[in-house]
Amino acid sequence: MGDMALERLQKLMAAAGLCSRRQAETLLRQGLVQVNGAVAQLGDRADPAHDRISVRGQPLASRPEPLLLLLNKPAGVVCSCHDPEGRPTVLDLLPAELRDGCGLHPVGRLDAESRGALLLSNQGDLTLRLTHPRYGHRKTYRVWVQGRPDGPTLSRWAAGVPLDGRASQPVGLQVRRRTPQTTELELEMGEGRNRQIRRTAALLGHPVRDLQRLAIGPLPLGDLPEGRWRRLDRQEWQALTTQP
Repeated sequence: MGDMALERLQKLMAAAGLCSRRQAETLLRQGLVQVNGAVAQLGDRADPAHDRISVRGQPLASRPEPLLLLLNKPAGVVCSCHDPEGRPTVLDLLPAELRDGCGLHPVGRLDAESRGALLLSNQGDLTLRLTHPRYGHRKTYRVWVQGRPDGPTLSRWAAGVPLDGRASQPVGLQVRRRTPQTTELELEMGEGRNRQIRRTAALLGHPVRDLQRLAIGPLPLGDLPEGRWRRLDRQEWQALTTQP
């Protein structure tokens, strides 16, 4: 057998739709992956046509039926397939037949305490495409912040507040409503650095009280109830995966 057929295990696990490559690396480090009955190490390669690969004792399935779901994530639910702290994950919101063996995993991230639109896919290559900056999916958020940010503060936010010494892209920003204690904003953003909205709001002196993602690119959350999900149809797939 030539080396051409050998591929890294984390790549094979992602291609089978089991999880992302990063999550696959974690499973390998935890000793939960076996090749031909022997515990595999990070960096090991295998040939799926000849080698028996199992994860947590279950054979690595062949590529499942392609799925792309839109989920309305509630606050307090973690955007991962497994949580070491035992918190509920987005997979816990799915029925057993989608949770087990379909290989669904979150596309991108949404903080545990944030809520709203989240995509789930079982296709590793599709996940890469949807999260690649080249596709330029702008995301729309409804954000409730503490206090009443003034005009100059909102202008700073809209211009893009640098984080960790790196410039940020401009942000589409509209004030929706003000109360004596809070201000409701709608943001449209082309980048999604780690906890970017929360960190920016805190830097500007108006911490986030609540954060909801309303849309991912051309795909709105619509009237999907919190905690529920739906399959995307072919037209929605195409709208998301067509490069602008």
